Amino acid sequence: MDNQPFNPLHGVTLKALVTELVEYFGYPTLGQQIKIKCFTENPSINSTLKFLRKTPWAREKVEALYVKNLHKIHNSQSQSQMKKDD
Repeated sequence: MDNQPFNPLHGVTLKALVTELVEYFGYPTLGQQIKIKCFTENPSINSTLKFLRKTPWAREKVEALYVKNLHKIHNSQSQSQMKKDD
């Protein structure tokens, strides 16, 4: 039985979450939104994942940013997909 049907993070891996944020915002904007070095100094998905897995407060901020912008991110992805299909 699914215990978290209304949790927007349920079923979303940290890697998918970070990848979507990077594709939508880019590292410079993420670094402005959340002041953590993994977004501003030699950023990469792998270094970000490593840092977030060890740093609960930073992960919470990144997850909150994702949830706050989830609708915009998914609309952007839909728009991109529609352009590819044309």
